Amino acid sequence: MTKVRSAIMAALAGATISLAASGALAADAEVKIANFTFDPPTVTIKAGGTVTWINADDIPHVVAEKEGKFRSAALDTDDRFSQSFTTPGTVEYFCAIHPHMTGKIVVTP
Repeated sequence: MTKVRSAIMAALAGATISLAASGALAADAEVKIANFTFDPPTVTIKAGGTVTWINADDIPHVVAEKEGKFRSAALDTDDRFSQSFTTPGTVEYFCAIHPHMTGKIVVTP
């Protein structure tokens, strides 16, 4: 019985790790800013999760929520900005310096 239980626990642990790695259980996410784009352009996180933007461009960018709910300082190369999200729904954001750069965060319950 102990060997069976150990095998089941190992299989379940592997399944949990695989789901987390695939983003199915993502509580947090990273968005890379590069070549005047947000990559990925849409991320899905669970309520209570945090998104971190990392500027990989050679010029500054400002991450701003469409309705003004949050806004980063100017992010120079390799700077980071993090924002937590507690309410389920879709959050649209853009670069306040380069408004053609847009992205979305889908917050699930």
